[in-house]
This record gives sequence, structure tokens and C-alpha cells, in this order.
Amino acid sequence: MTGIDAEVLVAGGGPVGLVAAIEARLAGLEAIVLEPRDGPIDKACGEGLMPGAVPLLGRLGVAPHGIPLRGVRYTDGSRDAVHRFAEGGAVGLGVRRTTLHDALAARAAALGVRVEPVRVAEVAQDADGVRAAGLRGRWLLGADGLHSTVARAAGLARPAPRGRRRYGLREHRRVAPWSELIEVHWTPEAELYVTPVDDRLVGIAVLARQGVGLERALAGAPELAARLADAPVAGSRLGAGPFRQRTRARTAGRILLVGDASGYTDAITGEGLRLGFAQARAAVGAVAAGRPSGYEGEWMRITRSFRVLTGALAGAASSPFRGAVVPAASRLPRVFGAAVEHLAR
Repeated sequence: MTGIDAEVLVAGGGPVGLVAAIEARLAGLEAIVLEPRDGPIDKACGEGLMPGAVPLLGRLGVAPHGIPLRGVRYTDGSRDAVHRFAEGGAVGLGVRRTTLHDALAARAAALGVRVEPVRVAEVAQDADGVRAAGLRGRWLLGADGLHSTVARAAGLARPAPRGRRRYGLREHRRVAPWSELIEVHWTPEAELYVTPVDDRLVGIAVLARQGVGLERALAGAPELAARLADAPVAGSRLGAGPFRQRTRARTAGRILLVGDASGYTDAITGEGLRLGFAQARAAVGAVAAGRPSGYEGEWMRITRSFRVLTGALAGAASSPFRGAVVPAASRLPRVFGAAVEHLAR
């Protein structure tokens, strides 16, 4: 181990980066997280964990407080499509991003994960290891988000595609949740995701093209606007995007990309964390076995449904057929339910 600070360096201390570090420790590998931001890290996201993500956290010994989510409702104001998650299966969980971060950080610390307050700006690797932010590891897992420095430094990033550039906004409102479902309100310009995250707090996330703000989006969703009319804002409004990011591959020598850093299609199905957690487990398994090239095939398998279904839905949402999405889901409830179940698990 001469000259090696840890077997695994993880660039990025968000949920996926922390899960990657926890997975490394559970596999018997030393792990250091490289993250310049202090305290719980927040992000503009829907804050709903799909049912498939909850047992992944449980396996790691992480159980954040949240509100059970029992299904998904799509509405355009005149038609609804509702699917409740299959009986006997895991339910989803609405959980504040900061609450999730605190739970993961506590578990990582308990397992001996070290967090260094440094920013990864450059990456260099040789046959025996990788150097980043002045530290050296056997492997580097890039979990540094949509605009990944690691992906660019490793030559894995591809130019963002032109057109269909969509962005996200999120704020919280102090109001008692009125549903156990993740609500997705479709307007002509945006999707608004409503997720209960505490007994008197809901998260409102907007997904739309640049320039469509929350007030403008709410104007197209009168049912939701009425529910929020007297609900005060809690905290700051956050933004993120553009969401569509591409990579040439997910591995380059001793560097592996996980989570949004590995490429992302759209936030429209809200399953980014489930995918990121599964990718983190697969990446750690590959490096623990000394076969990092095997991760590429695992990444393709893990993301296949996401890439196909999310790509199709995101394409429809950005096309002249946008207005047909909710009516089609309403007329074909079995198809809608099967798609939700497939993505949720």
C-alpha cells in the first residue's frame, strides 16, 4: 500500500457517492470521499425514492425518516392515470434530500469512511492507481454529478446534445400531504412533481425547458395551485440541469463513473437514485474483483429499462404529442401500471 491513501477514492459526496463509499467498506476496502461542500448537500430533485431504492438502502443499514409512497398519479387537469404499487411489494419513500444525506453520512462515518474537503479538478492514472485532489487510490469512482469533472478528465464525457434541454426547479411548501401518491401534474409546458416528505411538508419539483419558472408552471395546473395557495414556502428554491448528459463509456482504466456522472437521459421518471445506488454496488463489485471492465456490461444491464422507457417518455414530452401522454395513460391503465412497476423495481 506504499503511496496509496485508500483502495477507493470517491469523487462526490452526494447520496450516490456516499453509497459507493459504504459499499466499498462493506466489501472490505478503504474508502475516501472527496467532497468540498460542507454539511448536508441539497439538490433540486423530486425527493421520492422509488420502491426499488428502499431495500437497497436497507441492505446498507440506512433507514431515513420519510413518508411512505404507495403509487403514482398522472393528471393533466381533466384526466387521471393512477397506479398503486403492487400489493406485498416495497413501497416508495418521500424523504428530504438533506435527511437522506445525513443518514448516509452517519452510516459512512460509522464504517470508517473518511471525507476530505477537497475539489477534484484534475485526474491522473497509471498502471497501479489514480491520483485526484492530491490523494492516491487504487481506483477512482466518479460520482460528481451531471457535469462531472471526472468524466471530462478521463475523456469519457460527450458533448451535450442540442435541443430538448430541460431543467429542474424545486421548493418546499409547508402543508400537510394530501395523498400517498407521487403526483405528476402535466401542463402544456412542464411537469410538476409533488412528493410528501414530512408530516407537514411537500416538495414541488418542476421539469421544463429553460425559462419556465415555478409560477408559470403552476398557472397551468389549477388544482395544484389551489392546494398551495396558502402554503408558505419553506427554505430556498433550487435549480438543476440541463439533465440530458452523455458519456462515451463508463470506465477508463481505473476510473469508473456512477450515478448522474455516468450519463443521464431525463429526470422525468424520478428513478435516478435507484439507478445510482445499483451502479455504485456494481462498480464496487467490479473493482473488488479486480475486473473493472466488467462494470460496463453491468451498467448497461442496470440502465436498460431506464434508457428505453425514459427516453421514449422524455421524447414524447418534448414533442407535438405531449398532450397525448396523460390521455393515453388513462385509457391504457394496464400499460401505464406495467411501465410504472417496471421502473419502480
